[in-house]
Amino acid sequence: MLATIRSLALTALFLTVANIANAQDNQPSLIVGIHDSPPFVMSEDGEVSGLAIELWEMMAEELGHEYEYREYDTVREMIDATADGEIDIAVSNLTITEERAARIDFSQPWFDSGLRIMVNDSSGSSFWSVLMGLKDSGFLRAYAWLAFAVIAASLAFTFFDRKFDKDFPGTFRDGFAESFYTVMTVATSGKPPKRKNLFGWLGRMWQGMWLVFGVVVVAFVTSSITSVMTTLSLKTDIRSVADLPGLEVAVVGGSTAETFAMNNGLSTVGYPKISTAAAALIRGDVQAVIGDKPVLEYYAQRRPEEPLSVVGAVFSPEKYGFGMVRHSPLRADITVEVVGAREDGTMRDLNIKYFGFNP
Repeated sequence: MLATIRSLALTALFLTVANIANAQDNQPSLIVGIHDSPPFVMSEDGEVSGLAIELWEMMAEELGHEYEYREYDTVREMIDATADGEIDIAVSNLTITEERAARIDFSQPWFDSGLRIMVNDSSGSSFWSVLMGLKDSGFLRAYAWLAFAVIAASLAFTFFDRKFDKDFPGTFRDGFAESFYTVMTVATSGKPPKRKNLFGWLGRMWQGMWLVFGVVVVAFVTSSITSVMTTLSLKTDIRSVADLPGLEVAVVGGSTAETFAMNNGLSTVGYPKISTAAAALIRGDVQAVIGDKPVLEYYAQRRPEEPLSVVGAVFSPEKYGFGMVRHSPLRADITVEVVGAREDGTMRDLNIKYFGFNP
């Protein structure tokens, strides 16, 4: 009888363990949404890595979760997918905000951040930047009319002097060159060259009018170039948010940087990721990039050959967390793991690995 009871007990224990193991094996894989944002999430050639990825994979292993990654092109798409339940958890440098917390649940914060500004060190009063500044200001069109006036005046002088000045060069080519030199001398120096006075006092009056014309042209060209160079200097002297009004500022679409810029009345251009925003900055399409401090600093430090600098103090402090669908059963376990990672030094080690120091 006792042997039978023991046999039944062992059978029941075996079936219980088997059911538990089978339940674990049949546990559905989690769908993990990610958005490329170095150094937190880096996706290249099908391989996924980064600080946030390492943290998540440590927690998933600890909790016994199977998972698969699903990449999204923008932060906004990833948040929408989380809110709609298309993914179980969003793993990236996702800033916790009131607006987002109304749509999705967040884990305990695992990283303290904020916003900073990235600028182009090479932008300034180079030839091409001045030329583009003249074009944008409308001065190039005025220069085109001046060039037309110079050609027309040179032709007029050529026909006039060939008719009335017997010492004027006989061929049209030589005559036009002489007239062009005369007009350009007036236009660039404000002083007419010595010429025959063929019409007495009327000729002197005419020469005086040309003198005034030359002074006006010299003043206009000088002031327009000076104005453009001054504007370019002001645009490149960016040290804080206070220097950004009136400039084109790049942001990642759907990010807290975009929200901050729009709330402060800045003119923004949205890009899918920091790399495309930085490329626009180097091309001169925008004058600055607002983004997450660690992301901007990591990008600039990893590309010393590019003329990029992160300037100014941190503003708009932020905290990163993992996002989940509302009332997610994962939230409690993930939060416990995040707290543990901060307490046992895991976060410190990850920060040192990716940034060289613990922020």
